[in-house]
Amino acid sequence: MPRLKDFIELHFIVLLWGFTAILGKLITIPAVELVFLRTLIAALALGAIIYRRKTQFWLGRNNLFIIMGVGLMISAHWILFFASARISSVSLCLVGMATCSLWTALLEPAFTSKKLKVHEILLGLIILMGLYIIFQAETEFDNMLGIGMAVGSALLGAIFTIINARLAKKHPSTTITAYEMAGACIGTALFFPFYADLFTETGTLNFAMNSMDWVYLLLLAVVCTVYAYTASVRLMQKISAYTVNLTVNMEPIYGILLAWIIFNENEQVTSNFYIGATIILLSVFIHPVLDTYTERRKKLKQAFPEKVVAGKD
Repeated sequence: MPRLKDFIELHFIVLLWGFTAILGKLITIPAVELVFLRTLIAALALGAIIYRRKTQFWLGRNNLFIIMGVGLMISAHWILFFASARISSVSLCLVGMATCSLWTALLEPAFTSKKLKVHEILLGLIILMGLYIIFQAETEFDNMLGIGMAVGSALLGAIFTIINARLAKKHPSTTITAYEMAGACIGTALFFPFYADLFTETGTLNFAMNSMDWVYLLLLAVVCTVYAYTASVRLMQKISAYTVNLTVNMEPIYGILLAWIIFNENEQVTSNFYIGATIILLSVFIHPVLDTYTERRKKLKQAFPEKVVAGKD
């Protein structure tokens, strides 16, 4: 049975995930270099955890290629995520990332035997309406590009989350994440020449970091990535998946509140942002509630078909 401290820790983990966009904006090096260092440190730390716990490490050649491929998606996901927070704002970035649950609901049937649900389509249309309201208010190109990057990052996040859900049923989750972090690190390194040539003014990479950058980076890699991930897996052994998913929906709210406190972003957004963000966040919260209601009604119908039909009439 979960205890009060387990629920407090779960909210603390979600708060840390909401804090990642803040750290990404505070660290002065560009997004690509940041992702490389984050994934390198996370991979090494996870490798040390696997060695200490003597967890299974070798998963086979085929699984290795699949998991490393997922790592490439994670690399692109984080680059878009941090770039979005940099060129627009943390608040806009996190609102775009809130569409991850929509993409998951729409894409999961393509990867699994799950059927597409009517309420998920309706919520998806409502989320698109919220994004339209925000886009309509944004006249600056950087803000529009930033939201687009965040939505693209959410799409990639949905895809690798679906794949990870299948991989986690067969292999240790810590080992999967270690390989994925290594794949993301290698993928980012392979992208360096193309990135330096086309996306930098000097044609070189920028790893010039001050002492505070290193503090923020270690917090990002060790606390917000390694600790938060391993702790969330541990808590899932005590807390139901529904409760975990419902709590994770607080991530954009925590992140936006932190951005308002640290960067005063509440002074930089319009009323349309509040309207659109509220629509999106409410849709994100309503989704698991409707899922639970639908599943319970389905089970009730299977157990008492006559009563359910009579209730409709």
